[in-house]
Amino acid sequence: MNAKHNADPIPRSPLGAAAVGVGVVFLLVGLLGFVPGITTNLGDLEFAGHESNAKLFGVFQVSVLHNLVHVMFGLVGLLMARTAFLARTYLLVGGLVYLALWVYGLVVDKDHSANFVPVNTADDWLHFALGIGMVGLGLILGRGRTRG
Repeated sequence: MNAKHNADPIPRSPLGAAAVGVGVVFLLVGLLGFVPGITTNLGDLEFAGHESNAKLFGVFQVSVLHNLVHVMFGLVGLLMARTAFLARTYLLVGGLVYLALWVYGLVVDKDHSANFVPVNTADDWLHFALGIGMVGLGLILGRGRTRG
């Protein structure tokens, strides 16, 4: 048998591994947002908007749109983990998106229609931690490893 056809996993850069890890977490969180018991008040899950009373783990306000964004963000992470450059881009740009969501959550009136995602205070601080973590991973793991 040719060595190129063995069952060994594809070697992955630290950036790729980080992007896979982050992507898997987002994918799982997005799917868990539809699971009764893990998401409280699932019967109150709205497509979008601040009226959704469903909460992932009883803490983080979610909607169908919010969950689908997590699923898509997770899938993008898995796809972009293929090269160090794409993985680093996912971590850095994704982290900046989450920092922007953190700022959005701080300034939006939680009971206004502008809170269409929706987000609550717990979401805001989770977005901050995710943003810092993703940007940090992209910068630390990406030092000198952006080719390929």
